[in-house]
Amino acid sequence: MQASAIEFRLRMMISTAIIVLGFWSPWIEPLGLGQRRSVIAWLALNLARMGVASFATSTAIAIVLGALVALLAAAMRIWGTAYLGSTTVNHAQMRSGKVMASGPYRYVRNPLYLGSWLMAAAMGFAMPPTGALVTLVLLTLFLLRLILGEEAFLRKQLGEPYEVYCTSVPRLFPQLRSGLPSGGVQPQWGRAVLAELNPVSVFAALAFFSWSYDNWLIIRVILVGFGLSLVVRALLPREPDGITAAA
Repeated sequence: MQASAIEFRLRMMISTAIIVLGFWSPWIEPLGLGQRRSVIAWLALNLARMGVASFATSTAIAIVLGALVALLAAAMRIWGTAYLGSTTVNHAQMRSGKVMASGPYRYVRNPLYLGSWLMAAAMGFAMPPTGALVTLVLLTLFLLRLILGEEAFLRKQLGEPYEVYCTSVPRLFPQLRSGLPSGGVQPQWGRAVLAELNPVSVFAALAFFSWSYDNWLIIRVILVGFGLSLVVRALLPREPDGITAAA
């Protein structure tokens, strides 16, 4: 069940491929699954049919819901990256230093993977319903493989301190309070925002461009944000070794 070293190295490419598959949804026409409407349109239509609200109000509800998920994803990714460090987050290999117990890592062991899942869920609002479902199922399985692989690596590298950390902090569902003292790591907020332009662009696409009711425009904004995030990540100077710690 654990991810291999190659899967970890190619984690961004694999995650991207899963998300592209969700947007593409090549099975819709062959299986006769109807129109290629987005989850926003599908949800609005069904809420209106159930009499929850008018179609216009139901569309607004769907857009706001998607934007809130995207906002939570961006906040989680930025918060985690600010404490762990963009160099470690984007490194091609697993790294260990000391147990991270600052920022979001006091409440959940994998805030970045949780943020990635939420970001995919937010993008799912612009996918066909079956595409969103397939994306979330495949991505959930892949992220769990990555998490189990990292945990095995960190247990081997860090030993008892990491075991104690694992018993104190949940893997994926954040606890509301933490009994752990802060690790004293200073967050790098500016670098984190620059390194996480991708979830920020997803939030912008859903919060501001969804009101055009042009799903292709939403997708284009997400694509532009993804491309820009790759450029910015490549240009960000590396942080000095040792300022980040294991998650």
